[in-house]
Amino acid sequence: MRTEGDRWDIVTGVGLTALGVATFRALESALPDPLIRDDYAELFVRAAGEPHFLDILADPPTLAGAPLVPGFMGLRTKFFDDFFLSAAESGIAQVVILAAGLDARAYRLEWPPRTVVYEIDQPEVLEFKNRVLAEHGAIPRAERRTVAVDLRADWPAALTAAGADPAAPTAWSAEGLLPYLPGAAQDALFTHIGGLSAAGSRIAVESVPAGSASGNFARIETKYLDKNPFGDIDPAELFYSDDRADPQQWLSGHGWSVQAAAPADLAATYGLVLPDLPEELEQHLEQPRYLSAVWNGARPV
Repeated sequence: MRTEGDRWDIVTGVGLTALGVATFRALESALPDPLIRDDYAELFVRAAGEPHFLDILADPPTLAGAPLVPGFMGLRTKFFDDFFLSAAESGIAQVVILAAGLDARAYRLEWPPRTVVYEIDQPEVLEFKNRVLAEHGAIPRAERRTVAVDLRADWPAALTAAGADPAAPTAWSAEGLLPYLPGAAQDALFTHIGGLSAAGSRIAVESVPAGSASGNFARIETKYLDKNPFGDIDPAELFYSDDRADPQQWLSGHGWSVQAAAPADLAATYGLVLPDLPEELEQHLEQPRYLSAVWNGARPV
């Protein structure tokens, strides 16, 4: 369970979920025709040496009798990949990845010259990530700046101290993040993003209806998966379910033009045929909404 001011490294608490996400990106990347390609994901998993995720790499779980990949993680990752590439193509050269975890986009995406990618996460997570990348001689394709700070703390000050320019349009991402923040911290996060965003800034958000993830995850996981993808932990125990603003409503009400997509929408866009699943499971997997928004520079009155 979460406690105020709790911390983690890559094999404990919230950090362990980042390792799980990397595991499924590695599985997606190993497919004959993957939606995304992340050659760094498996390096992180093997370097961490966590037995459960090594087992998942060797013997992936099945979901209602069907392979768990390709699927959700490929769709989610490609959505954010495409968001960043589109933002870069539009001329945005400042990128901020909130709760970056084991995200390797600074290394694997084709960034235009002069792009700066800021990665915000817990110090221990970034230390592990930097060590693995250095051991393998990885070279980023953009200027990469890490910002070791908790998103429940004064991260805007740390970000600007690292060189981020509030007067420059920024591409922000909040992927797999919001349920791990208390409601007040989530609302403050969006307020800070708004205050740090120049006209033309963009944001991509993974949004899950309040309370839905924590209420059903463990039960559905036990019912339909042949093995727990996250080992001995239930990710829902790391979620906060207190009151918070709806991200889509907040962005729309604060001068952002928002588009929303469900996983099925993304699958149709990417030409991926999803397997037939029990109705209960299908409804659960359709709960996330993927938001992309542009700020036009007009503050609401």
